[in-house]
Amino acid sequence: MPKNSSPQAGNKSEAKLRNETLGDFTTTRRVIPISALAMVIGFLCAFVALALLRLIGLFTNLFYFGRWNTSLVSPAGNHLGIFSVLVPIAGALIIGVMARYGSERIRGHGIPEAIESILLNGSRIEPKIALLKPISSAISIGSGGPFGAEGPIIMTGGAVGSMVAQLFHLTSAERKTLLVAGAAGGMSATFAAPVAAVLLAVELLLFEWKPRSLIPVALASAVAAVARRYLLGFGPLFPVPTHPLFIGPMGLLGCALVGILAGGLSALLTVSVYAAEDAFQRLRIHWMWWPALGGLAIGAGGLIFPQALGVGYDTIGGLLQGNVTTHVILGVLLVKWFIWAVSLGSGTSGGVLAPLLMMGGALGGLETMFLPNEGAGFWPLISMGAILGGTMRSPFTSIVFAFELTHDANVFLPLLVGSVIAHAFTVLTLKRSILTEKVARRGYHLSREYAVDPLEILFAHEVMRTSIAVLPAASTIAQIQASLNSDHRQKQRLLPVVNADGTLAGVLTRNDIRDRINQEGDAALQRTLSDVARTNASEVHSDEPLRVVVYRMAETGFTRMPVVDRASGKFLGLISLDDLLKARARHLEEERRRERTLKLRFFLPGGQVAEENNISANP
Repeated sequence: MPKNSSPQAGNKSEAKLRNETLGDFTTTRRVIPISALAMVIGFLCAFVALALLRLIGLFTNLFYFGRWNTSLVSPAGNHLGIFSVLVPIAGALIIGVMARYGSERIRGHGIPEAIESILLNGSRIEPKIALLKPISSAISIGSGGPFGAEGPIIMTGGAVGSMVAQLFHLTSAERKTLLVAGAAGGMSATFAAPVAAVLLAVELLLFEWKPRSLIPVALASAVAAVARRYLLGFGPLFPVPTHPLFIGPMGLLGCALVGILAGGLSALLTVSVYAAEDAFQRLRIHWMWWPALGGLAIGAGGLIFPQALGVGYDTIGGLLQGNVTTHVILGVLLVKWFIWAVSLGSGTSGGVLAPLLMMGGALGGLETMFLPNEGAGFWPLISMGAILGGTMRSPFTSIVFAFELTHDANVFLPLLVGSVIAHAFTVLTLKRSILTEKVARRGYHLSREYAVDPLEILFAHEVMRTSIAVLPAASTIAQIQASLNSDHRQKQRLLPVVNADGTLAGVLTRNDIRDRINQEGDAALQRTLSDVARTNASEVHSDEPLRVVVYRMAETGFTRMPVVDRASGKFLGLISLDDLLKARARHLEEERRRERTLKLRFFLPGGQVAEENNISANP
């Protein structure tokens, strides 16, 4: 510090520099061109969503009605009779061939594959996935598969975003942002749910909460939603009757019960899908033939309950309107569940959101029989949101998604209660969700918890060591050689060399000094430390967050660094990897240490005061 400046002035200067370099976020102007690319991707994905829906309609009409028409229809109205069993088998055989000779990545419901591409493949998706995934999904759903279009459109939109990103010189993080922008754009255009699409991206795909990714993804979703209005029309997808603004304590207790039941059903749905997958894994036939067996289950289920076939948007709408029979409710819960779990476990192509909505609505239809009457379709709607919150482990997505599908703003509070309780149920009973279990089964681990890293909020001066050996720059090697040999603080491997004014001249190690003596002999003893010190050592400023320190260590390969004052350059201390563990230790203590910080005191008769822990004093 300069001689004419006070410590207070130095602290103010350091704080000013710190405020100029640190902020709430680390986003740079690089987000602007990435956002521009994301908006283009969102626009393209609106057309991709249109193409997928048209393909589903086309294959449904071809398979079940023998006509060339792209309008969405339900397979339930077909007149094929017993021959309808063959339709899902034929569609599954086509998908098996496409998966084996095209790309195995078209198997599954799309979202786990998108997660795997983000985490393991540098956010790179092969271009052929963008073509094969929507076609295979359209064939699967069009041939009666009990799936939704959201998983395939997320994978296909992500493939479009990834392809656009690969045309430019971008980092892996930027490619991830554009991949997720495509996924969100596709979902936004398919369901007219732009906000839910962004929340799904944040809760499930981005694995971060940063403006650098949130802004492009949100803009892509918004552009796709605007384009959808010209291509597919306005929302809501499922209009509902008006529900009361406030349902009272008994109604909220009912929502809690719905959450518990939905959580239980979510856990059973997840277990059933992977139990079916495990059963197929034990078969001694090639996986290419598994979807055909799943198709057989679909065909048999379709004979029993035709409404279980296909996407089932009409059935979902009927459940929300409250005009379905008990026969339909039981058919959805039993038949739809069975054919969905078996066919999805067989490795065919299709999404999970629409079936979850359908089964959640059916559960709500049963609950309507014994819960308070809050209007037609109220409990099916709350149960739908709760099922999504429990099965996908994305409660905010489920709440906003249910709202955007119906435009019923009065159910936000009931949805909050039901979805969060269902989420709590599955979090406590299952290690993985239906969307992440497949990734885990391939030997990878992912965490969906977001928290501020302790290294982000602690500074170097808070963990650096100050009780250390320091070498004066003007001394010679001969003058300090004896003291180094007798110094018992051998753990300090890095020795800072400091000028008379306290500034850092460089660093040395004991090996540096020994090597110099071995090379030059007695002549080395007369050299000053400033002559032999290494001046290229990486430095750490005392006001830098530990995150910056960790990154600098990773970039340079140095695990010990001197800490200097940013303004004056004066040496302050040393920091090493061991010191960085102090931040982790502090965080661990906050997580595990339990203590009572407020003690109750009772005023007894006669002016005596007793603390809660000592009310019964010894006689």
